[in-house]
Parts: sequence; C-alpha cells; structure tokens
Amino acid sequence: MGGRFDGARFGGERVVGERVVGDWFGKTIIDDRTTMLTEPFVHDFVRANIWHFRGRDADLLVDTGMGICPLAPEIDTPEGKPLIVVATHIHLDHVGSLHEFPLRAGPRHSAEHFETMNDQVTYAYMFCNLDGAVSKLPAPGWTAADYKIPPALLTRTLDEGNIVDLGDRQFRVLHLPGHSPDSIALFDEADGLFFAGDAIYDSTLIDDLPDSSRPDYRRTMQRLLDLPVRLGHGGHGPSFDGNRMREIATAYLRRTEGR
Repeated sequence: MGGRFDGARFGGERVVGERVVGDWFGKTIIDDRTTMLTEPFVHDFVRANIWHFRGRDADLLVDTGMGICPLAPEIDTPEGKPLIVVATHIHLDHVGSLHEFPLRAGPRHSAEHFETMNDQVTYAYMFCNLDGAVSKLPAPGWTAADYKIPPALLTRTLDEGNIVDLGDRQFRVLHLPGHSPDSIALFDEADGLFFAGDAIYDSTLIDDLPDSSRPDYRRTMQRLLDLPVRLGHGGHGPSFDGNRMREIATAYLRRTEGR
C-alpha cells in the first residue's frame, strides 16, 4: 500500500490496528488518541517506534526516529495546537528529526549534547558503517556514509519527577538508566499508560553499548516490577501490558544475575 496515511483512504475513519506504509514511514492507529510511526526501510537495529499521543490542550510526540526523511509533515496535530516532543534519550534512532520541531524536551543528563549531536554520543557513526543500513534509498544518491544528525537545542530539560502536561493527561518523568545513562520514560499515574523509550521494551534488550550500565539496568528493572503499568509503549517491539512488562524485567534480572 503506497502513499501517506489519510483518513479518507478508509472512508474518513481511522482503522485501529491497520498499518499503512508510505514512501518512508509506516503508521499504525493504536486507538483514538495514539498513532505509532516506524521507518520500515531502516535496518531493524535502528528501527525505533515513534509515538504520537493526542491530548486536549497539547499533543505529545515521543521520539523522532532517524531523521533520514522529514517527520514533521507526517504528524497530524491541528494547526495552532502545541506539539510537545520528548526525546527519551540521545541515541540516533530516537533524535534524528528532533530539530524539525519547536518544542523539544529531553533528559537533563545529556542536555548539553543535544546542542551538537556529536556522532560518538548519538552513535550515528555506527549507522554510517552499517551493512544494509536501508532496504530502500530515501532519495537518489543517498548514502549512509553521509548520515548526520542536526543539532537540536532542548527548549526544556526533563528529570525525575517532572510533569509533561497535555491538559487532560499528565505524564510523570521517570529517570530509568541502564540502556543509556540518560534514559527517561513517561508515566501517566492516573491511567497507567507508559511511554518507556528504551528503558524496557518487548524485544532484545541492549545493555552492551559503550554508555550502557548493567548494574543501572538491573536497578531500573527492579523498579519497574512495582510500577502499576496498564499499557506500555516501548521504543522498539510491540506494546505490552503490566504483566508482560514484569515478565521482561524478571527475565532480565535472572539472566544478568551475578554478571
């Protein structure tokens, strides 16, 4: 199915669970508030989930993908309504298009690095040398070797306990290091909705990057065992409920015990 997602394609109705793949992005309607975007033509190692959540007074965008093609035109926030964009951490697959948006929030721990998007901090250099970086060229003559992430100075820094307020929904910031030292997540304490970034997700958890910390990751997993999550949307893989999240956390703690 080609072309961008358009409600008119389905008679003006959003079809829950339907995945539509356009020229670069794929979109899945999760529910009447939530859309997941992905980049299906990017290597699966850096194919992250991008979450658009609609609030009453403002919308929320969690992470911004690789930045290979413009993301902003794909986000259907009404004109004049604020769009708060939150980067859960500074790795390349989560901050590539951050510069496209005016309201940019991200972790205090790495705030200074958003001003430069240094290749060593974002791991952009890994993508430049990745075999099979894309399965489809985004433009004639494009090469992964030329990949760069534009600087995106944060307009708000986020730390443990801060609130991201959409008017009718409030998300508390949780600092959950391990995968990276700056990893944050957003948790709606009233509803149990959890945007987890790479703190936890239902796929192979990565804890061996140069800035990863297995002891920190274990502490994060221990903390998540007690978090009353109803529905979790991770930075990779499918969404999960609270029981599944606890299974993932428990499995990680068992696998890494004594390591």
